[in-house]
Amino acid sequence: MTSRRKLILALAVIFALNMAAIALVQAARADTYERGDSGSTVREIQSVLKEWGYYDGSIDGIYGSATEAAVRYFQETNGLEVDGRTGPATLEALGLPTGSYQAGEDASGELALLARLISAEARGEPYSGQVAVGAVVLNRVDHPSFPNTIAEVIFQPGAFSCMLDGQWDEPVADIAYQAAREALAGADPSGGAIYYFNPKTATNAWIWSREEIVTIGNHRFCA
Repeated sequence: MTSRRKLILALAVIFALNMAAIALVQAARADTYERGDSGSTVREIQSVLKEWGYYDGSIDGIYGSATEAAVRYFQETNGLEVDGRTGPATLEALGLPTGSYQAGEDASGELALLARLISAEARGEPYSGQVAVGAVVLNRVDHPSFPNTIAEVIFQPGAFSCMLDGQWDEPVADIAYQAAREALAGADPSGGAIYYFNPKTATNAWIWSREEIVTIGNHRFCA
């Protein structure tokens, strides 16, 4: 083998090793959120921290100094490594999923429909509340008073306000796919509810007559 071929081979090996190292770093980074990050998952982190009394800032989806301080406070209180970064261990302690939706993954069908509905109806709600919204759809599918497919339940006239206020057409938050998967897998934080509403904004007298099962975030889930 000539010196030139040896050099080319060595450079190719170095390039391959560098690419593998970058891939490993990116894979590890995908489940870690830190100061400077933004997006729907950061909003979820903020929402849970605020609900549990660790954070009193805005739910703006921006991982700033206040969010970092709240994460540190949460980590210190719960025996986690205190670094202000929300990695897999901290996400798990917050009750949030540690994976992320990959673009193109099951981009059509029931998962996509359910995720879009969850994102439109429960954007900014606690993660368990998003799963609960998905569960309500599935509970309706199983209930004799509603249509028997996810699509028919979602598109039933007047069933969901997001069809009227434009939220249905907004981009789908990544975390909504996680919530949809959990609901499809059988998780039901709603306790079997077939209705939910926001007591702060509801004006329909009939919905107030429904028996309350549980309240999660801003939504009251009812039988």
